[in-house]
Amino acid sequence: AAIVLCLDVGFTMSNSYPGEESSLEQAKKVMTKFVQRQVFAESKDEVAVVLFGTDGTRNGLASEDQYQNITVHRSLMLPDFDLLEDIQTVIQPGSQQADFLDAIIVCMDLLQKETVGKKFEKRHIELFTDLNSPVSEDQLEIIVANLKKTGTSLQFFLPFPVNDDDGGGDTSAHVHSHLHQNSFPRKGLTEQQKEGVDVVTKLMHTLDEGGGLEEIYTFRESLERLSMFKKIERRPAPWSCQLTIGSNLSIRIVAYKSVTEEKVKKMWMVVDAKTLKKEDVQKETVYCLNDDDETEVQKDDTVQGFRYGSDIIPFSKEDEEQMKYKAEAKCFSVLGFSRASQIQRHCYMGNQVLKVFAAKDDENAAVAFSALVHALDELKVVAIVRYVYDRRCNPQIGVAFPCIKDAYECLIYVQLPYMEDVRQYMFSSLKNKKKFTPTADQLSAVDSLIDSMNLVYEDDDGETFEDLFKPSKIPNPHFQRLYQCLQHKAFHPNEPLPPIEPHLLEMLEMPCVVKERCQVPLEKVKALFPLKDVGKKKEEKTAQDIFKDDNEDGHNPKKQKIEDEEDSFSIIKLAEGNVTSVGSVNPAEDFRILVRQKNADFKDVSQQLINRIDQFLEHKSSQYYMKGINCIRVFREESIKLSKVRCFNDFLQALKSKVEDKALVDFWEIVVQ
Repeated sequence: AAIVLCLDVGFTMSNSYPGEESSLEQAKKVMTKFVQRQVFAESKDEVAVVLFGTDGTRNGLASEDQYQNITVHRSLMLPDFDLLEDIQTVIQPGSQQADFLDAIIVCMDLLQKETVGKKFEKRHIELFTDLNSPVSEDQLEIIVANLKKTGTSLQFFLPFPVNDDDGGGDTSAHVHSHLHQNSFPRKGLTEQQKEGVDVVTKLMHTLDEGGGLEEIYTFRESLERLSMFKKIERRPAPWSCQLTIGSNLSIRIVAYKSVTEEKVKKMWMVVDAKTLKKEDVQKETVYCLNDDDETEVQKDDTVQGFRYGSDIIPFSKEDEEQMKYKAEAKCFSVLGFSRASQIQRHCYMGNQVLKVFAAKDDENAAVAFSALVHALDELKVVAIVRYVYDRRCNPQIGVAFPCIKDAYECLIYVQLPYMEDVRQYMFSSLKNKKKFTPTADQLSAVDSLIDSMNLVYEDDDGETFEDLFKPSKIPNPHFQRLYQCLQHKAFHPNEPLPPIEPHLLEMLEMPCVVKERCQVPLEKVKALFPLKDVGKKKEEKTAQDIFKDDNEDGHNPKKQKIEDEEDSFSIIKLAEGNVTSVGSVNPAEDFRILVRQKNADFKDVSQQLINRIDQFLEHKSSQYYMKGINCIRVFREESIKLSKVRCFNDFLQALKSKVEDKALVDFWEIVVQ
C-alpha cells in the first residue's frame, strides 16, 4: 500500500489544557506508533509525510496564492528509523495555518505522481488535525470524485470525539466515535472547529454513506489500537505438488502454510562497541586438545563424533551425507484412508498446518479434488499421507482432513507421530479406589467451577456466541517486549530499558468477566478440597549412610549367616533364571550373584561392573549417580568378603582420575563424604 501521513502543524495544534498534552504531541505519538508497527513488521508499504501549517511551502502544486504553507516533508519510501526520528525531533510546530482540504489535494497529487511505475494494491491518506484552521468547500466535490476514481481511502484523526451533546451546529454533523468511552472528555469546540466538523462529516458521508463516519478516530483510541506492534507480514508461498492415490490417479495441488510457529528473526550480530561496525570485529576459531599445554590442532585433523553409550563413534561429513534418507522428490501420496474418529487429537504434532487446494487454472484437478474432499466429508474418513517437502527432507506421515467452507474447499494436513515420537507411560488408575473417589458435592463444585470459567459467552436465547479469549488475536508478548526495547534503545542508547507496558502483562491474564464469575465456585472448591500438612519429608540418604560399616552399630558381619545373605537377594532374579552378565537394570545384584558362582572370575565380573558405573556417570544426573554409588558400595563389600581389596582400591584410584578428567566433581564429593 501507498500511505500518506498528513499532519497539521499549525499554531493551534500546540495549544493544550493544563496537565494535558497538545494535539500536536498526541498526533505525533499516534504517527510514531503507526510507523513503529510498519518498521518491525518489515512491511512493504511505502509511507510519505505531508505537513500543513508550516512556515514555508514546498509542494508540486504551490503557486502565488494557492496551496501555501503546505510542505512535502518526505516522499514515498519504505518506513525506517530515520522517519521515526524525524517525527520525534525534526517535525516542529509552525506559526501559520492552512486549509486541510488543500492538504488532501496535495496528498492526492503526491500519490498520483509517485506511484507511477509502481504496483500498489491500496492507497491511503491519514489526516491528523484539530480542525481549527479556516476551510473552503469550493473543491469538495472534486476531492470526492478523485478519491473515488483512484480508490484512495481517507481517514481523519481528531483530538476530540464529537457527540450528540455538543450543543451547537447541525446535529447531522456530529461525529460518532464508536469507542468514545475510551476518549478523554471534550472541553468544548470553537466555531471554527464546528465548521470543520460539518465539512469532515459531509466529506465522509459523500465518500461512504453507510460507514463513512467509522473512518474518523480520536487520538486516544488510536493510541490504544496501535499499542500492539503489528506482526511481520508474510506473503503466501505456494508449494506445488501432485496428490497421488495409487499408481494411476494423480491430482495437481498447491499447499500453503496455515499455522506455523513464528520465531524472532535472528538479527543479532557482534559489532565493535566503539565504532558499532560489524567489519571491525574479526572472528577466529582455534581447535585445541584438552591437555595441559592446550595443544593446537588443525581443523583438517578433526572429525565429528557421535556419542554411543560411553564410546564416541567418529562420523565424517561424508558418512553423514551417505547416511541421509534419499527421497526421490517432493511427495504428497495417499497411503490409505481411516475413520476420522481413529485419529486422536493428542497425536497431532509438527510445527505447521498446511491447507491443500487444487492447482489454479486446472479444471480437471479442481473437479477431481472437490470430489475427493466431499467423499471424505460424507464418509467421515481422512486420508493418511506420506509428505516430503523436497528431496533434501525426511518423509513425514500425516493426516489430511476435509474442510468445506462457503468460499473454498481444501484438505488440512497435520503431521502424525512415528513410533519413537510416542511416549508411553503407565500410571495407576484412580478408578475403583475408595480413597480417590470424589463425593457428589465435590463433583458438583468442580462442575460449577468449569461452567463459571467458560470462555464462550452465550446469550439467553442461545443463538449469539462470543469468544471472551481469542488466542489467534493475541500477539506474542515476547515479540512485543522485544520491539519495545529495540525501539527505545534506538533513540536512547545510554538509558536503561523501560518497564514492561501494562497491556503486555494483562494480555495473558484471565478475562475480567470470568475472574469475577468464578470467585464463588473457587471458594466452594477450596472448602471441599482442604489441603493438609503431611509432615516432614523423609530424610535423604547421604553417601556416608550408604558406605557406613555395620561395625559402627556394634553388629559383626562375620557372625551373619550365609542364609541371611542369600535372603537379601531379589526374588525377581531367581525367577529370571541364571544371571550371565552384569546388566544395567540391577547391576549391583547381578554382580553379587556372579562373584558367588563357582569358578567365577572376580576380575572379569568386576570389569563388567566398572563398565556399568562408567555408563551411569556419562548421564550426569543424580538418579544415575546414586545407582553408581550403590554399585561401588556392593563392589567394596564383596571385595572385603572375598579378600580382593587390592582390586577395589585400584578401581577407586582409576575412578578418581576419570572424575577429574570428565569434570564430575559433584559426584566425587558424594563418594568422599
